[in-house]
Amino acid sequence: MHRDYIIARYEAKGQKFEILVKPDLAFKLREGGKVDIDEMLVGDTVYKDVGRGDKASPESLKKVFGTTDIRRIAEIIVKKGELQLTTEQRRKMLEAKKRMIINFIARNAVDPKTKLPIPPKRIELAMEQARVSIDLYRSVEDQVKDIVSKISRILPIKIAKAYLAIKVPPQYAGKYYKQLMRLGDVKKTMWLSSGALLLEIEIPAGLQDEVIAKVNKWTHGSAEIKILYVK
Repeated sequence: MHRDYIIARYEAKGQKFEILVKPDLAFKLREGGKVDIDEMLVGDTVYKDVGRGDKASPESLKKVFGTTDIRRIAEIIVKKGELQLTTEQRRKMLEAKKRMIINFIARNAVDPKTKLPIPPKRIELAMEQARVSIDLYRSVEDQVKDIVSKISRILPIKIAKAYLAIKVPPQYAGKYYKQLMRLGDVKKTMWLSSGALLLEIEIPAGLQDEVIAKVNKWTHGSAEIKILYVK
């Protein structure tokens, strides 16, 4: 088998099913990304055993998956089964998963004392000190709570939301209205008699600096921004 292809394996109702897939695309699909199934698949066969070349019968596919459509079956196998990775592929994907987790925590967490975002490097060092292990097959969101709990013994940290009030001057309010509405969960908007726009938004607490920087860039530093609370 070509090293760029791996086996995705799924077992259900006492039966085993295997397909050949491209590892990067299979991992992306498993992480919830959008993937062209045809591009991910190597061949159009579902096997009982790839090594032996034994194909799964249409009856067994129908019984377990409710269909014989290779695309729908492949999606289930990749999302719910196991990816038979080489040592090097596994190392690379674990590193990618670690980066995703660090970035997620950095976007959503703050120091509970200062209410300020925590740099990704500090989170990474705390994870190393706490000897956090990454599960390749659990989603980022599923692992974050446990990881934050472990590193909180080393680093003051809390998953939180920030509530911001932003007042945008008239000359920028209309121009950047759509971008402003996409900054976070908009809780309140109000057009003032001056033509200025006042909005209140809720964002992941770790994004405070990023959001403030964007608004200041759009308004050339003329917007009024207040952090109402972080909790």
